[in-house]
Order: sequence, then structure tokens, then C-alpha cells
Amino acid sequence: MPSRLTVFAAGVVVVVAAAVGLLATSWLPDAVSEPPRPPPAAGLVVPPPAPAKSRAGRVLKLDEAFRELDVIRPSRQTLADDFTLPMLDKTPFRLRDHQGKMVLVNFWATWCPPCLAEMPAMERLWRQHRDSAFMMVAVSVDADPAKVAAFVAEHELTFPIVLDPRMQVAADYGVRALPSSFLVDRVGNLAGLAIGPRAWDNDASHSLVEGLVR
Repeated sequence: MPSRLTVFAAGVVVVVAAAVGLLATSWLPDAVSEPPRPPPAAGLVVPPPAPAKSRAGRVLKLDEAFRELDVIRPSRQTLADDFTLPMLDKTPFRLRDHQGKMVLVNFWATWCPPCLAEMPAMERLWRQHRDSAFMMVAVSVDADPAKVAAFVAEHELTFPIVLDPRMQVAADYGVRALPSSFLVDRVGNLAGLAIGPRAWDNDASHSLVEGLVR
């Protein structure tokens, strides 16, 4: 494994709990109730969400979904850092272009077993909600894009995959363990952080997306 990935490899295996502590200065555990939603950014028109696709299972309140998924909420309103990264076909993906949608930004790598384990659930979450005000983007920190392309093709992933081989965006987001997933609300603010893999296709995950796209 290339030496510049050592920190991430260690984080995958043993540093998830420590990473939570390191981020404690800017993130707090889920709140007791849903916080008030901030007003849209200047000049941003947030369209009404499309009707949710019907699904089986429980519908949780937003604060319950945060708790059940063990997603950390920010202690203060913070705008998510904008970024532009190339997709596998070299088309640029810019986060800001998706304001008006709730965005799940997932940092991962093909050499990270927990990352690969959660990808099928992410795909199912994406297929359920992609027709609503929802976007999912997976940021690969792999040094070799060919490995990323092979994995995506093998597992028929359809959500956007972007490449961050120098880990510049990962560093901007303070990523210290893989996988790490950031939730960005419809006006572009950070809404939550999940360190480590999650069951992204369970009732809590669907309810989380449904609550944040409203």
C-alpha cells in the first residue's frame, strides 16, 4: 500500500473511535429534536421536493433516524466546502451544482473492506431516492483510477463516483478514517457525519433521506 495512504488504512482498522474524538470540537452527538432549518443561501431557490417513492418498512422521525444510525450532528451551522473533482469519465462533478438537493458525500477506497461492504446498500439507497431532491457521490482516494473503474463496473454502481487521488478534498473535510460519510442539507450546510460503515438501506437511512429532502 502506498505510504501516503497509511493514515487512512490505520483509520479503517483501529482509529474510528479516535476519529470521533478528534472531530468533537466541531461536531456533537445527535440532538434531542430536529434543529430549525436555516434559510436558503442568498440567491438560492430551493424547489419543493418530488413526492417520495413508496417503500415498505418504518418511517422514523428525523431525530430518531439520526440516533438509530449513530450520525453525528454539527454543533454549529457550517457551510460544506465546495469541491470539483473528475468522475471516471473525466466529467467534472461540482458539489455546489447540487444545491437544492440533500447530498450524501462518502469517502472510500477499493483497499478498504468496510467501504466495499457498504457500497451495495448505498446503491439501494440511491435507487430508492434518486428521483427526489437527493444526490449521492462517492469520493475515491485510490491512487489508481483503474481499480475504481473495475470495482464500479463489477458491482454495477450507478451513483456518481469521483476521484481524489491526492486526498486534497478528503483533507479539506478532515477525513481521518474510511469510510466517512458527510450529509449536506438542501441549502449546502453540513447536517451530519457518519464515521465507519452504515446499513444505508435500512428504515433509518431511508427515513433520514426522506426527512432531509423535505
